Amino acid sequence: MLSVQVIEDAIQQLPEPDLAELQRWFSEFYGNIWDKKIESDAEAGKLDALAAEALAEYHSGLVTEL
Repeated sequence: MLSVQVIEDAIQQLPEPDLAELQRWFSEFYGNIWDKKIESDAEAGKLDALAAEALAEYHSGLVTEL
């Protein structure tokens, strides 16, 4: 496996079009990881307290419409 330093050095040598493509790819890649984590946390009930708090604030009128 490559070290982070080796990867960083390689990235710094990329021409701008390739760097833009890498940024697009990494954003999508990391976004998918984030989505799976949120889904897993939601299924495990880890977000229930936050959802209950948000709904309580909504029902008590403590929110402002955007």
